Amino acid sequence: MGRAFEYRKARKMKRWGHMARTFTKIGKEIEIAVKAGGPDPSGNTRLRILMQNAKAENMPKENVERAIKRATEKDSSDYKEMIYEGYGPHGVAFLVETATDNTNRTVANVRMYFSRCGGTLGNSGSVAFMFEHKCTFKFKAEGADAEELELEMIDLGVDEFYAEEDGITVYAPYESFGAIQKWLEDKGFEIVSGESVRIPADSKELEGEAREAVEKLVEKLEEDDDVVNVYHNMKEEDEE
Repeated sequence: MGRAFEYRKARKMKRWGHMARTFTKIGKEIEIAVKAGGPDPSGNTRLRILMQNAKAENMPKENVERAIKRATEKDSSDYKEMIYEGYGPHGVAFLVETATDNTNRTVANVRMYFSRCGGTLGNSGSVAFMFEHKCTFKFKAEGADAEELELEMIDLGVDEFYAEEDGITVYAPYESFGAIQKWLEDKGFEIVSGESVRIPADSKELEGEAREAVEKLVEKLEEDDDVVNVYHNMKEEDEE
């Protein structure tokens, strides 16, 4: 298995492990997508993918509908997507994705978490270069030949391709997101999920109290309602 796949597999059950947080995260992303491209999924490619992600996470349909409705109301929150970078305890690099209607509140909270956990919030670009920005899709292609599909998708930028019992998972540079989504839809394949991920170029192995200190910062960040994703380069316990 490739590095992106193993890294994602190790983190899948750790990130957004609580259902309420998952629904909050997807709900904010849906609101942002609706404000940017409208409430009709047929004409809003990002919204279509988010609705599929919501379905994959067993998010109730009414929750999705409420998020879409909120985004169309005049007094709805205007969420902005912001990324914060810094170093946690023991030199572990952190990249924090947020969706917020109050950037002053969010940056103050993120800075506080870093400070209290023995880290420092850095400037834009201070650690981003240490992560590869990828997109990943999971889809079903009943009856299709996996080897032929892989060859076709390499031309779209796919650099990791995995055929499993419950579907096919692919990874590619984030810039290929739109082209891959369009290709899958044109082929009539069922897209189970599609998202942006950031994979660390190198992992830092920590144990004992050092690992616990980093995990404490991860927990503090993920508990914040404005935080969407937390990425770091500490080696996950289940990584091979």
